[in-house]
Amino acid sequence: MIKKRFIRITICIAICLLVGFIAAVATQSSVHDWYVNLNKPVFNPPNWLFAPVWTVLYVLMGVAAGMVWNKGFYHKWVKTALYHFGIQLILNAFWSVIFFGLKLPLPALLVIITLFILLLPTFKWFKVVDKRAAYLLLPYILWVAFAAALNLEIWRLN
Repeated sequence: MIKKRFIRITICIAICLLVGFIAAVATQSSVHDWYVNLNKPVFNPPNWLFAPVWTVLYVLMGVAAGMVWNKGFYHKWVKTALYHFGIQLILNAFWSVIFFGLKLPLPALLVIITLFILLLPTFKWFKVVDKRAAYLLLPYILWVAFAAALNLEIWRLN
């Protein structure tokens, strides 16, 4: 039982980190030229902070998803929670591609707002299945809210 849980959590962490890698590739395409030249709000964190924060968040997300999966994929609530999680994970990667890859802050803002909205029922379903897993998503939810505010201000200032 513990071995299965460890394997499931490891698989989920790997999937989340893969999404993070895809997002990082999209980000690297413009972070050193286009992004540097944008007007940013005073609350914009230093660039070096983003990679470690996202890495920790992807690991927490993976642990949370693995904990939910461990409750049994045959269960309707587990499936619902993981479907929500999967969709938001796709939106997560999509945001980086749109914002950094395509250099489109306004469409990216719409994506990150949609991502934030979808995170709320994801949190709810995770909480139904495993409260501890849901609470592991809280730092991610807060960071996405912060990233949405940052995205809004970058769009507004530019």
